[in-house]
Amino acid sequence: MTTSPAPPASTPPAPPVPLAALLARRDLGLRLLAGPGDVPLHWVHTSEMADPYPYLLGGELLMTAGVQLTDPARYVERVVEAGAAALAFGVTPVYDTVPAELVEACALRGLPLLEVPPRTPFTAVARAVWRLMAEARLHELRRVTEAQQSLATAAARPSPVPAVLGALAARLGGRAVLFGTDGAVTAAAGREVPAEAAGRLAELAGVVSGGPGGPASASGEEEGLRLAAYALGGRDSPALGVATERLGPGDHTITGVAVVLLSLLTAPHRGADAAVRDGALVRLLLGASPAEAATALDPGPWTVVHARGGDGTPFAAADLAASLGTALVASGTGAEALGEAGAARVSGAAPASVRLLLPASSAVTARPGWFLGVSAPAGAGDLPAADRQAARALRRAEATRRPLVRHRPGGLASLVDPDEAAAHARTLLAPLNEPLRETLRAWLSLHGNWDRTAVALDVHRNTVRQRITRCATLLDRDLDDPDVRTELWFALGRGPGPVDQ
Repeated sequence: MTTSPAPPASTPPAPPVPLAALLARRDLGLRLLAGPGDVPLHWVHTSEMADPYPYLLGGELLMTAGVQLTDPARYVERVVEAGAAALAFGVTPVYDTVPAELVEACALRGLPLLEVPPRTPFTAVARAVWRLMAEARLHELRRVTEAQQSLATAAARPSPVPAVLGALAARLGGRAVLFGTDGAVTAAAGREVPAEAAGRLAELAGVVSGGPGGPASASGEEEGLRLAAYALGGRDSPALGVATERLGPGDHTITGVAVVLLSLLTAPHRGADAAVRDGALVRLLLGASPAEAATALDPGPWTVVHARGGDGTPFAAADLAASLGTALVASGTGAEALGEAGAARVSGAAPASVRLLLPASSAVTARPGWFLGVSAPAGAGDLPAADRQAARALRRAEATRRPLVRHRPGGLASLVDPDEAAAHARTLLAPLNEPLRETLRAWLSLHGNWDRTAVALDVHRNTVRQRITRCATLLDRDLDDPDVRTELWFALGRGPGPVDQ
């Protein structure tokens, strides 16, 4: 029984496919030889490497014909360490049957082992997995969309709070509870839960509404139920608690919509000063002068956050803003920003990128499904510089596949005039288009590692090599020279392109 913020998601956007669904495809003729048959598959990967560990991300169905299989026990050990979900072994052309040592090793390690018959090519298995994932994704999107419509309809009823709680409990198949600022239950809906689970849920609600700097969400388990609590505002705010048998990515999205709606329904009426402040943020993001926007904002210090990701469903940006505890949010960058900050909380679209403004005292932690770039604390008049810092941090987060990257103040960049640095970067990087600059940036950030760069950019390692070779040719520089790498890394942090927009 633990109390913790909701963990970052490690699954891809599409829901996983149960291995049992793949085994049920009679046209493939797959046979389970060892391990459980109910594990989730997140993607498919084929490898004939003696040690596939460096090329696995976790959750894969790894397919191999055993071309370099010399030590089955060690091979299975490495596959399990990499987090692969299952192993599929193709008989012929190397083996006539699945090696008994491999079956024994998989059974010992609890790794599902599938036999792929000679008549079934690996591409057919991969195509079947992707088709099942597409079907699951469509089903999940429909479920989430229907739930959002149900919650929106409930919010428009004469007694909106109980109606939203009832709709949420029905969609989750569990219980939804609204806790007041004093921790008492003010409204509830759904099936009753054991007293121990109800008490634990109240504890979690107290954690998220305990004051500034605390978590926006907390989760735990009790009596076989998944428990989660969400803050509905700032300090001493109400909290939403949910108890259900499962709480997957789609359920988190549905709950996020309810959090936004209940935050609006239970919050005091927004005054004119809040509206002016929201408008000032959007004007600043759209390019207004800092002096003009700063007059409508508190002096600060503030933290700017750039985020990209989400689950592709409506209210993703609003869910992120609620989890970070801020109402100052705008979707898109530059001219793409919304004309009204509050629109991000009620629009039906999930933006590709989001900008947020938080008090510097607020803790910023990684959020499921998002890459976050966080600026250094800045006063209201210095927000444009903080905005650029957050943008650069987000680019580093995406390049290195880290969920959160903070701006690193000081260093070499602080010793050079920003205008001169930008001018030098524009001249140096002029021969490179954006794909080449992005590849070079990722490659340098990963210390020239071809495979990690390919994973970060979601391209083949040969594509990375071709692009880096092209960069060296266009720049007429030796990219193996540490001085050249240092200069280019500095320029990429100051040069043209989305980094500084």
